[in-house]
Amino acid sequence: MSLPRTLACWLLGAALVFTGTAHLTFARDAFVAQVPAWLPLPVDVTVVASGVVEIALGLALLVLGRRRVAVGWIVAAFFVAIFPGNIEQFVRGTDAFGLDTDLARGIRLLFQPVLVIWALWSTGAWKAWRTRRRAR
Repeated sequence: MSLPRTLACWLLGAALVFTGTAHLTFARDAFVAQVPAWLPLPVDVTVVASGVVEIALGLALLVLGRRRVAVGWIVAAFFVAIFPGNIEQFVRGTDAFGLDTDLARGIRLLFQPVLVIWALWSTGAWKAWRTRRRAR
């Protein structure tokens, strides 16, 4: 992998570890604001579980070099899976993370696909998929 991809992968991994830690500590209330009301799990369980998953995914990006492509797909799927929480925050108009206007919350929604693309690009997952597809 190229140096820019490797650095981007490490940065994403570190960001996930940081965010996961925030779920469990200082930003727990802000993450509660994103849990969809329709989710059939207790809010705190959802926040803690998603934080633990984020830490695990971040560490996987940092240490699983050989499995980076598979981890990239899993991280991308995770970003898709948590997107309803961002939508919930927008729809309910909940203030959290400094997002205190509909415009700010709406702009944030636009960045979720960027995270998916970042996960797929930085891990080489997208490139591996294209290469396999061409080989058929």
